[in-house]
Amino acid sequence: MSGFSADWLALREPYDVRARNPTVLDAVATFLKQRFPVRIVDLASGTGATLRALSSRLPAPQIWRLIDNDVGLLNRATVTPPAKGVVATAIPLDLGRDLRATLDGAIDLVTMSALLDLVSDTWLDQFAAAVAARSIPVYAALSYDGRVRFAPSDPFDVAMIGAVNAHQRTDKGFGAALGPTGAALAIARFEGLGYSVVYGTSGWAIGPDDRDMQIEILSGWASAAHDLGALPLADTTGWLARRRAAVAARCSSLWVGHVDFFATPIATR
Repeated sequence: MSGFSADWLALREPYDVRARNPTVLDAVATFLKQRFPVRIVDLASGTGATLRALSSRLPAPQIWRLIDNDVGLLNRATVTPPAKGVVATAIPLDLGRDLRATLDGAIDLVTMSALLDLVSDTWLDQFAAAVAARSIPVYAALSYDGRVRFAPSDPFDVAMIGAVNAHQRTDKGFGAALGPTGAALAIARFEGLGYSVVYGTSGWAIGPDDRDMQIEILSGWASAAHDLGALPLADTTGWLARRRAAVAARCSSLWVGHVDFFATPIATR
C-alpha cells in the first residue's frame, strides 16, 4: 500500500530523486550489471517513482512488477510507456495481506521507497524472512528516520517533531508502525539473516524557494500532531502560523532525514 495522494507523490518526487543516496544506488547498479534480464518487484509503487529513478541505471531488458493497493496510482504508473527495454506490469495487491504473493516467480531485486517507516515489526519480520528464504536482494530507499532541522529555529520545534515521530508509530495499515526506527531495524534484520548491507543518508534538502513543499510538509505535521492529541491545539496552530510566515518571507529552510540501504545475501555477492 502507499496511502498517499497522487498530488503529494508528484510534489515530493524531485526531492526524492535528489535525496537518493548515490553510493547505495551505485551498489545496486553494480550488483545487477550482469543480469539478463533484470526482474524487479517494486513494493508500494505508487505512481512508479522508484522505476523512474532506478531503471536508467540498470541494464536492459528489465521486467518490473509494480505492487500497490491503490489502482488509481498504479494506472498513473503505467500510463506513460517506460524507456525502451523496460516492461512494467501493474499488480493491485494489499501488502498487509498478500505479501507472499508479491514474491512469486523469479526475482533479481525487491525495491521500495518510503515504506519501511510505515510497516509493523511483525510485517518486517515476515518480509525479511520471506526474501531471505529466496535469497533476494532488497533496495529500500527514503525511509524517514526522525531527524529534522529547521532554519530559523522555533522554540516549539522539538515538541512538534516529537509529536510527529510519535504519530509515525501509529497504525498505517500494517499494525503499529516502526516509524523513524524502521530503516535501522530492517538493516539489523538483514544483517542477522546473513546479508551484506550498504546504507547511507538520503535527506530532503528543502530551501527558501521550495515554498509548496514546505507548506505541504508543515501542514501535514501540524495535522499529525493534532490527530495525536498530545499537544495543546494553541501550541500547534501557533507553531504552524510562525512557520508559514517564515516560508512566505522566503527565510525558511528544512532538512528531513531519510535512510537508503541495499541488502544482498552474502553468498550472491
